[in-house]
Amino acid sequence: MLQAAVKISLTVLMVVAVAEVSKRDIRAAALLASIPMTSVLALAWMHHDGQDPEALATFSRDLVWLIVPSCALFITFPMLIERGWPPLPAMGLGLLSTVLCYLLTLFVRGLEPFQ
Repeated sequence: MLQAAVKISLTVLMVVAVAEVSKRDIRAAALLASIPMTSVLALAWMHHDGQDPEALATFSRDLVWLIVPSCALFITFPMLIERGWPPLPAMGLGLLSTVLCYLLTLFVRGLEPFQ
């Protein structure tokens, strides 16, 4: 239980740090948010929890393939905002486009979405 609380606390701290930095410098916040902190923390926790090195390598390799479709949100969202869409619907459509791109990537790679 303590381990889960530490994991949650670190994740919350990362998000709050980005939000606070964004009040002073949007580009610095974007840089902070772009660092794969979640992935690094996930790898560290997986190692700590006893995952074998091959599982860590597989996770990392699969992650690379999923970075590209995750960019759909960051392409769609600003395009819609620039066209006058309200932020929440623009984010929703951006997230939907990301999910569709994830599914397309998994299909092209011949992987099942949730095994």
